[in-house]
This record gives sequence, structure tokens and C-alpha cells, in this order.
Amino acid sequence: MRARIAVLASGSGTNLQAIFDHFARLAERRSGDVVLVASDRPSAGALERARQRNVAAATVGTRPAEGSTLRELLETHRVDIIALAGYLKLVPEDVVREYERRIVNIHPALLPAFGGPGMYGHHVHQAVLDAGVSVSGATVHFVDERYDRGRIISQWPVPVLAGDDVTSLAARVLRVEHLLYPRVLDQLAGGRITLSSCAFSSSAGEQAAFLMGSRDDACLAETIDLALGR
Repeated sequence: MRARIAVLASGSGTNLQAIFDHFARLAERRSGDVVLVASDRPSAGALERARQRNVAAATVGTRPAEGSTLRELLETHRVDIIALAGYLKLVPEDVVREYERRIVNIHPALLPAFGGPGMYGHHVHQAVLDAGVSVSGATVHFVDERYDRGRIISQWPVPVLAGDDVTSLAARVLRVEHLLYPRVLDQLAGGRITLSSCAFSSSAGEQAAFLMGSRDDACLAETIDLALGR
């Protein structure tokens, strides 16, 4: 039986779309199904993407009772796994505890650097550029009670190029997010990734990643698959 997945998103939902697309390509080989998309923003594009796929779409309340509202949604849809995809609200501690080992997030930098409260979207990429580092990337990690501090599952480095601005760096990192996150999520849904299997940070394919500019997405996706042991 495939795992039932809830995706929480605050924005347009491009990572959600990448999950939909990857699972559709896997067809019957996929290990999970997205059964719920929830957002703290009623106008979030992610909700419309869900409706277009006939997936339940719901808005999480912004009042103090939002924790119980989110919990009720998860219970109603019998959710097994939660995937945060650009979700800007801190998930309530009771939900995090209940879904320990079954709640994950994608972050647009190589954690533990450039993470924590306020580090999301363009703020992350601006911090990377201000620091003058030569490498950024994407990190998939388990979620705990603190922003961006859960155990790392997988990372994929992305070069920071001379002349980069926030827009160009964000686009390069997002390309990798769209390839990495759905693959990790499918492995988690299939029981091939667990909290105990992530005792140490794993940084996959650093040399290959720096060739990404000259490779199409199919080649990069194949490299990521190999690095993840698919």
C-alpha cells in the first residue's frame, strides 16, 4: 500500500508540481500519493495546483487554534508523511512530535549554514551572496521543533558563479530542488530512508553537481538517482 502524503506550501507550489510530475512518471512504481495540500495562505498557487490534480486542498488557520486545525486535516486524510515545500509557518510541536521521522523539508542552501528563523526564499540566497561563498545548494532534512535543525537526509551542491544575483542563484538551486526532493520523498515513502539511516549528513555527487550547467535535466536526474542509490 502506498504512503499517503500531505504537502504543506505557502507559495506557488513549484516543488509540489515537481512531486506531482515525478510521481506521475513513476506511475505504479511510486511509493506514495499526495492526498492533501494545505497552505497558510488562501491564495497560494499550490492550492490551485492541487485542485487541478483533484487532490484535496485546504487552508490552515492563522489563529492560535491552527495546530489543532492542521492536526484535524492530517487525521481526516489519514496522512502518513508530511512534506514541507516552501511552507513559512512553524509546524506546531504536537504535530512534529506525532510525525517524528515522517516529516521532511527542502531548504535552498547547504544546512546548517544559512538556516533558521527568517531564512527562506530570497533571504537565503542574499545571505549566501553576502557571505561570498563559492557553493550553495539544496538540503532535504527531517523536521524537528527548531527551524532547519532536523537531521539531514541529502544535500546537492550548486556553484555560486561570478556575477550571480539573487534571481540567478535561486533559479540554479531551484532546478536541483525540483530533481532532488521528489526522489527523496519517494524513497522515504517506500521505507528506503529512515531517521536512523541519516546518522550523518550526506552530500551527494559534488563533482557531478558542478557540471550541471552543461547537462540537461535528464542527465542530472540520473546522476542524482545514482547518488541516492536508486
